[in-house]
Amino acid sequence: MDQLSPFFARFALSARVFYSGQLCGISSDHESERAGHLHVLRSGTLRIVRPGKPMQVICEPSVLFYPRPMRHQFQASEEDGPELVCAQIEFGAGLLNPLVSSLPELLLVPLASMRELAPTVELLFAEAFGERSGRQAAVDRLAEYFLVLLLRSALDHQQVQAGVLSGLADPRLSKAITAMHERPEHAWTLVELARLAGMSRPQFAARFHEVVGATPFDYLTDWRIGAAQALLRKGEPLKMVAPAVGYAGSTALSRVFSKRMGVAPMEWLARNPV
Repeated sequence: MDQLSPFFARFALSARVFYSGQLCGISSDHESERAGHLHVLRSGTLRIVRPGKPMQVICEPSVLFYPRPMRHQFQASEEDGPELVCAQIEFGAGLLNPLVSSLPELLLVPLASMRELAPTVELLFAEAFGERSGRQAAVDRLAEYFLVLLLRSALDHQQVQAGVLSGLADPRLSKAITAMHERPEHAWTLVELARLAGMSRPQFAARFHEVVGATPFDYLTDWRIGAAQALLRKGEPLKMVAPAVGYAGSTALSRVFSKRMGVAPMEWLARNPV
């Protein structure tokens, strides 16, 4: 069962590497209205500074993923300047992506705990520090691939203890969640979802809320809204989007969309163009 592909099918992933090298002194603020950030530290000591937060010191090769826009700054000394690659990440930017919204504000993982990423790290740094033709395109695609591997590792090793990634790591819940992801247009019932999970309705509802942090139908609503947003951005008319994400018509979708997002679908689209 491929638990992650529905996210990449629904929500566009793009990376833009904007820095590679040895950091000395203080970096400029890493800040964006839409993008998260991926930082891969290969060596040295990195100090993370955030407004109103204590300084965080990273002393071993690590990956730092800020899934949502989050202002942060790095400090480094001349004696042990960190060697790193930094990228802006958009993963369904501006859309209701349940995976992104359920991740912690910083996913920090030592590279030593993810040996399977070592070849990609070496290739990423070789391209980032080189001057070969097509360098920017190569490092951008490698950063995207690296993020896929990171999320796969977080799922396989249960490194995230809440939200949909935690739910997908649960062998029983995963079957129901993946079914919702693959068929948002289906009129799912609690009976069907519980049957897929091999549980009674009360057991399924309680377990889902405990692990994912939302009721099954609240989660399904968020998934449908995110899918609707992605289709609207692609230029699909509202009347076609509604049945594709499980609503009888545009009026029904607009009502749920407005309640969840605070604005009607077309107003949201006008405020959030591609």
